[in-house]
Amino acid sequence: MLHFVKYELRKDAPWVTFVHGAGGSSSIWFKQIRDFKKHFNVLLLDLRGHGLSKKPLYEKLKQYTFQVIGDDIIEVLDYLRIKKSHFVGISLGTIIIRELAIRHPERIDSMVLGGAIMKLNIRGRFLMHLGDMLKSIIPYLLLYRFLAFIIMPRKKNKESRNLFVREAKKLYQREFKRWFSLVSQVNPLLKLFRMKDCGISTLYIMGSEDYMFLPSISKLVEDHTYSRLFVIPECGHVVNVEQANVFNLHAIQFLNTEYKN
Repeated sequence: MLHFVKYELRKDAPWVTFVHGAGGSSSIWFKQIRDFKKHFNVLLLDLRGHGLSKKPLYEKLKQYTFQVIGDDIIEVLDYLRIKKSHFVGISLGTIIIRELAIRHPERIDSMVLGGAIMKLNIRGRFLMHLGDMLKSIIPYLLLYRFLAFIIMPRKKNKESRNLFVREAKKLYQREFKRWFSLVSQVNPLLKLFRMKDCGISTLYIMGSEDYMFLPSISKLVEDHTYSRLFVIPECGHVVNVEQANVFNLHAIQFLNTEYKN
């Protein structure tokens, strides 16, 4: 089972489950915990191969799928007897949550998707293809640093880049390859996400300088009835780190509204 940490406010409080991105861990939510646990029961997860979720059983799978990753999360919810939860995700974690919303909509109250990935532009597809070719040739940390810089290139993004690179150092080379292969095969799933409104209330929180992913999210919310978008000015991809106070304020307001409804 995945490693998890929970903060229980009270028995009848709604749950919020946090899902990090590839190469990260639950530690990337350190700027959210204090604010969120005042309002909700909080569940933090380390996805397989990340953080403290490094057990021999994960070595049995040579290739990952989003269904497998999502089932890991459902296993934890079942173990804790959490029938339904709000979900908060960042970067690749938003794809994992969105995939769960298709297969298990009954387990999700609402979603807050930060730095969401719903379409890879031409540059993004090229980078994924290039990375897929090079992942067995060059050291994975060098490749990860390169990709992090492309997605978060500005000086103000330095904290986010350093955080993700620091967490990526804890991965094994083989684990990185599994996750990278997963990302490089994501396009059909993202196309389904854009075509199908899952019917679950969703708040997208994006940085105005998230040039790779913001345009597609802006278009998506125009077509999806249950989705809305909040853009944080002068902010890059990892919104929960770069503008934590703004992210927390709007995410908590949204979740509290959804809970009352």
